[in-house]
Amino acid sequence: MKSRLGVGRWIVVALVCVWSLFPVYWSLNTSLMTTPDAESVPAHFWPTPLSLSSYRQIFSSTGDNAIWPNFSQAIVNTTIECVAATIVTVVVSVLGAYAFARLKFRFKNVILFVVIATLSLPAYATLIPLYRMMANWNLVNTYTGIVLVYVSGFLPLALWILYNYFTTIPVELDEAAFIDGASPLKTMFHVMLPLSAPGLASAAIITFLSAWGQFLFPLVLASDGSTQPFTVFMTSLQTRHTVPFPLMNAVGVMSIIIPALIVVFLNRYIIRGLIAGSSK
Repeated sequence: MKSRLGVGRWIVVALVCVWSLFPVYWSLNTSLMTTPDAESVPAHFWPTPLSLSSYRQIFSSTGDNAIWPNFSQAIVNTTIECVAATIVTVVVSVLGAYAFARLKFRFKNVILFVVIATLSLPAYATLIPLYRMMANWNLVNTYTGIVLVYVSGFLPLALWILYNYFTTIPVELDEAAFIDGASPLKTMFHVMLPLSAPGLASAAIITFLSAWGQFLFPLVLASDGSTQPFTVFMTSLQTRHTVPFPLMNAVGVMSIIIPALIVVFLNRYIIRGLIAGSSK
C-alpha cells in the first residue's frame, strides 16, 4: 500500500513539473529555431537546426532592425518600476502590519478585513478607474503612476503576510522593550523587524515577482517606450502581417532569467513567509 502511495505521489509530482516547466521549455525551444521551423506543421520538439539568430538580433545595436536599444531600455524600466514598487509596498505594509498586530484602535478588525478583502476583487475591474485617476493626475507614462498602481495591487497581500508573521512573535518581547522605555516605533524597528526577516523577504520577493510579470496595467498606463516594461515591449516586436515567434520567445527567455534566479536561490524565504502563522 505504501509503495503504491509513493508511486502515485511521484506521478503527481512529475505531472505538476511537466505542466509547469513545459511552457518554459517550449519558449526556449522556439527561441532557438528559425522562423520557418517555428511556423512549421507539425511542430518541432527540438530545434533542428539550432539557430542563435534571434539572440544575435536582440544584442544587435546597429541596423534598421536593431533590438538592443529598446530592449535594454525596457529592462531598465522594468527594474526601476519593480524595485520602487517593492520598496514602497514593503515599507507601507510593515507599518500597517505592525499597527494591526500590536496596536489597539477602533474598528481595527473591520479595517483589516476590508483591506484583505480587496484581494478577492478582479484586478482588471479597477483598470479603468485607475487609468482615469492617473490621467487626471498627469501620471500616465510615468514611473510614479505605474509604481502607485503596482503598490495598490500588491499591498494587501504583503500586509497579510507580514501581519501573520508579526502575530507569531511573542508580545512579551514588546512589553520588555516598553519597560526599557522604547516607543512603539522603536520597538518595531529594533525588536520586530530583526525577528521578521523571513517575512520581510517573502513579502519583498512576492511583490517583486508579481510586478515583474505585469502586462495589462503597464500596457494601458505606459504607452510610451520611455516607461514601457519588457512585457509590453515584447508585443511591439510583431507587425500587422508577421509575428516573429523565435524573436519574441528569445526576448521572453532573456527576461525570465532574473525572476528565475530569485525563485531558485530565495525560494525558502517565500515558503517561510507564506506559511507564517499557519501553525498558531
